[in-house]
Amino acid sequence: MVNQIKTILLLGVISALLIGVGGWMGQGWLLGSVVLAVVMNVGSYWFSDRIVLAMARARPIDEMEAPQLHAMVDELARRAGIPKPRLYVTPERQPNAFATGRNPEHGVVAVTEGIVDLLDARELRGVIAHEIAHIANRDILVSSIAAVMVGAISALANMMQYALMFGTRRDDDEDGSPLAALALLIVAPIAATLVQFAISRQREYLADETGARISGDPVALANALSRLHRGASAIPADVSPATASMYIVNPFSGLRGVVNLFSTHPPMEERVARLLAMRPAR
Repeated sequence: MVNQIKTILLLGVISALLIGVGGWMGQGWLLGSVVLAVVMNVGSYWFSDRIVLAMARARPIDEMEAPQLHAMVDELARRAGIPKPRLYVTPERQPNAFATGRNPEHGVVAVTEGIVDLLDARELRGVIAHEIAHIANRDILVSSIAAVMVGAISALANMMQYALMFGTRRDDDEDGSPLAALALLIVAPIAATLVQFAISRQREYLADETGARISGDPVALANALSRLHRGASAIPADVSPATASMYIVNPFSGLRGVVNLFSTHPPMEERVARLLAMRPAR
C-alpha cells in the first residue's frame, strides 16, 4: 500500500514538472507536455522494466551461459518467497547491479559484466540477495518509474535548450525571459533528481537489511558493497544518469564536487556499518 501511494505521488509530481515546463514554453508546448505526461504515465507503469533494460543495453542470460548465477537467483528467490526473476547482463565494465519490474511476477535482476568478473561467489550471492530484496519489498516499480520520468524531464530540458539556442518564441508572441528560461533549464532536472533522491536512499538501507536476512550473510554483502564502491570510483560508468538510483552502488561515485551533493545513494560507510552490526554475536 505504501509503495502504491509513493507511485501515485511520484507520477503526480513529475507529471506536474513536465506540464509546468511545457506551460512556460507556451500553449503549443503545453499541449505536447500534457500528451507526453499521459504517455509517460501509462508507458512507465506497464513498460518501465523494458525501457530501463533498453537504456542499460541489457540482454537476457540463459542457464546454459551462467548456470551458477541462475542457481543463486533461484535459491534466493525461493528464500524470499517470490517467483524466480528473469536474469539479464549488461555490457558495462563497471561492477554494478540493479533490479526492475512492476511487481515480483515481472521481476528482473540485471548484473554488469564487470561485477561477474570482480566478486567471488559469496559476495555475488550477497548482491543478488540485495536485488531480490528490492523485488520482494515491491519498491522496484517506484524506482523504475522514477528513472523513466527523470529521463523524460531531461529530454524536455534538452528540447528547451535547443529552442532557446535557435530563438524559438513562445506561441503567445512574447519572448520568454532568458534568465527565467535558464533557471527553468537548471531547476527542472534538479527537481526531478531530488524526487529520485528522496525515494532512493531509504530503499537502499531496507534492501541491504532484507538482502542480508535472505542470504543469511550480512558480511558478504558488506564486503561486496565495499569492493563495488571502490570499483565504481575507479571505472567510469557508461550508463544513463536517469537510471543511477537503481544500481546497488552509485555508478557516478567517482565524480567529485557538486554532482555528489545529489547522490541517490546513502553513504557507503553507513551501509557497511549497518550490515556489520547484523553479524551474529559470538
